[in-house]
Amino acid sequence: MKRPPPRDDAAAAGSSGGGGGFKKGNGRWGGKKRNEQRLGGSGGALSLAAFANAKSRNTGYNPALIKKQKEFYRNAKLISKYKRSRKQQNQSNYTPQVPTCEEGDVDAEDEPKTHDKRKKRTSQSLKVEYEKKRLEDEKAKKERDAIIQAKKEEREKSEAKRKELREKMFKRTRSGQPVMKYRIEHLLETALESSNK
Repeated sequence: MKRPPPRDDAAAAGSSGGGGGFKKGNGRWGGKKRNEQRLGGSGGALSLAAFANAKSRNTGYNPALIKKQKEFYRNAKLISKYKRSRKQQNQSNYTPQVPTCEEGDVDAEDEPKTHDKRKKRTSQSLKVEYEKKRLEDEKAKKERDAIIQAKKEEREKSEAKRKELREKMFKRTRSGQPVMKYRIEHLLETALESSNK
């Protein structure tokens, strides 16, 4: 038994004489005709090619690609900011060589001394400042090393204690029951520690 051909809604609406009302499928997205065309014509059967390509049309929306592009632009922006800041740093760190004034120099004694905040540093004062900073850095490094060493020792101590406790807790009698002596000792120690705090 053959099926009757599909009815065209537009023809059915026109013959009924409804006129002017809302017609389903003729909206913003093109409606039934576009859908039929997308699925391979107005016939009742759907071709294999139309079925395979129905959902695989490229819409241009790929979230993974969009995410990748956003990350690329963000990285490019960060790199340009970094380069700009490095350039500014290099310009601010650049100081022209200042000739040092010796005690025997007559011109240096004749000029009146000005107390300017931007007083030019001599190479000797720069050396002293460098030595001072180096000593501070060495002292800070020694302190850091001492702290790291103390933490390491403390960690090793606690690990050894934990290992010993674990061995005691895993001890069993011949029948397979846990040895209660060590468990009771552990409970007593924890109770004493909590009461001391």
